[in-house]
Amino acid sequence: MTIYVDPPTWPGHGRMWSHLVSDESYEELHAFAESMGVPRRAFDRDHYDIPSTRYEDAVSRGAVAVGSKELLRRLVAGGLRRPGRRTGAG
Repeated sequence: MTIYVDPPTWPGHGRMWSHLVSDESYEELHAFAESMGVPRRAFDRDHYDIPSTRYEDAVSRGAVAVGSKELLRRLVAGGLRRPGRRTGAG
């Protein structure tokens, strides 16, 4: 069981963001995020969005730093990837 974090390269709301995922279970991911004090509202389908200011904290607590493509690969391989929301007419 491992928690992964990608570099803070995702812009939004005037900041840069990282993704925090598990390769094993959402329970493990929620417990890790809770131990960091990350609110549950930061959970988005299959990952947590954490601001760049929390990246080093995640790594120091044991999250493995990987690139975004590797993070996605691990999420899919663990069977935890959930497809995005569909929007638009139709």
